[in-house]
Amino acid sequence: MTSSETTTALIDCNHLVAKSLSRAGITHMFGVVGIPVTSLATRAVALGIRFIAFHNEQSAGYAASAYGYLTGKPGFLLTVSGPGCVHGLAGLSNAAVNTWPMVMISGSCDQKDFGRGDFQALDPVTAVKPFVKTSVKVTKVEEVPDAVFQLISVAGSGRPGGCYLDIPADVLHETLTELEAERLLDEAERKFVSEGVEGVKDAVVSKDDLYKAISAIRKAERPLIVFGKGAAICRAEDEVKLLVERTGIPFLPTPMGKGLLPDTHELAATAARSLAIGKCDVCVVIGARLNWLLHFGEPPKWSKDVKFVLVDIDEGEIELRKPFLGLVGDAKKVLKVLNKEIKDDPFCLGRNHPWVQAIMNKAKENVSRMEGQLAKDVVPFNFLTPMRIIRDAIIGLGSPAPIVVSEGANAMDVGRSVLVQTEPRTRLDAGTWGTMGVGLGYCIAAAVASPDRLVVAVEGDSGFGFSAMEVETLVRYQLPVVVIVFNNGGVYGGDRRNPEEITGPYKDDPAPTSFVPGAKYHVLMEAFGGKGYLVGTPDELKSALTESFSARKPAVINVTIDPYAGAESGRMQHKN
Repeated sequence: MTSSETTTALIDCNHLVAKSLSRAGITHMFGVVGIPVTSLATRAVALGIRFIAFHNEQSAGYAASAYGYLTGKPGFLLTVSGPGCVHGLAGLSNAAVNTWPMVMISGSCDQKDFGRGDFQALDPVTAVKPFVKTSVKVTKVEEVPDAVFQLISVAGSGRPGGCYLDIPADVLHETLTELEAERLLDEAERKFVSEGVEGVKDAVVSKDDLYKAISAIRKAERPLIVFGKGAAICRAEDEVKLLVERTGIPFLPTPMGKGLLPDTHELAATAARSLAIGKCDVCVVIGARLNWLLHFGEPPKWSKDVKFVLVDIDEGEIELRKPFLGLVGDAKKVLKVLNKEIKDDPFCLGRNHPWVQAIMNKAKENVSRMEGQLAKDVVPFNFLTPMRIIRDAIIGLGSPAPIVVSEGANAMDVGRSVLVQTEPRTRLDAGTWGTMGVGLGYCIAAAVASPDRLVVAVEGDSGFGFSAMEVETLVRYQLPVVVIVFNNGGVYGGDRRNPEEITGPYKDDPAPTSFVPGAKYHVLMEAFGGKGYLVGTPDELKSALTESFSARKPAVINVTIDPYAGAESGRMQHKN
């Protein structure tokens, strides 16, 4: 092509969006194509962006949100207009509540037809408002590069979260010259590389606050360190390890903070959680919120006199919780400064400190009790026997450890206690919002974000059912995902009604918690060419795990569980 032809050659908006994403370093997108965004996905693939096509936008959105967490870069979701956007809100809201970086792009109707009842018409900017940090509607093709770079920056800056880009169908069909496109891309890239996001700056922790934090820790009789997925997303594991080992303070991870330090670390307080949070007098909370997962930091779970030192990137979070002390900033950067100050003024509790001994002894006692229960082979399976077998199989894989995805009431809660995380960002579960249905979306995100790792999903049959059709997606892309379904015939189990509750004109219907007994979930995987296993004994489960882990191919292991085993989620009984 001659220089004059390059100057006058035209590209459409779909191509420009794809070029903007590529220029910004985006390598993956998740979504469902259709009118009016199919061409956008095709253009993105042609430019080297891997597009993972799902069966529904809900699962694709969960994948985009988890991808943002695992990589630290915004995950991208592409949906069609109207209902596609609404379905995608599941993922966008999940990103918002978990504070994961994500950008959702949807098409919308022609601007001239808005409000006239056009095909799949919606005011998407209004629809997404509760779940985004910001949203942009482009009204002409020239606005696209600036909008894309802006949303990528905003999604990942400060406290991460979701952003939204609305591209009307008429704009998607607009064209401009390649020369003009390159000029706009250069300007957008230059602007956001040099200026960043307006108003977002790295917080600088004052010396006074650092000394105040160190003083509180030094004077504490029963200090505790808590860290969460906020510390995980900013890759603060080395700094967390240094803080724990330099001070000798016991630590407690939140569920998705597990793995920043190995669960097997001698200072891990997970198995002594009630003692640790109930008796600590100073608690350093790093990248975790004092929300329901941490009982809001309030009595009776916590001492009424506990002093919290919160390390959080969001000043608003610290203002909301009103701790003894707040250190605002990226956890990795704050801990680097804090560790340096502690190095210059060293102290360490030591193994013989009464508090450390109390935590270690209680943890050892509880682990011993749990191992006693796990050692029994119970058939028909309860939740503990297969979970122990799965744990041992995962440990046997060594490093790199697989990413474990978990959802469901009993399967997730028991898994938190039994499964062992030794590496950071290797656990994904229902998260802050307690979202069910994330399983297969998370699995797919994990497989494409960390292709060197096996992905193992441990799911209840109810949780699996939300996104089960995505097993076809696993097969289509040949992703190394093994889905283990704890099949107990329903939500929490099968029919758990008392006899006096079985009455009325529909008393012969199944219970609201019941599914078809003995459902053949493994056959669903086989229908698409994957491998299915039906297991009901320890030897059958061990054999299926050995074979599927070795093959690293899409598989479903259907584990038959006693329908009366387990109970409603322990964290949620008081809510229901």
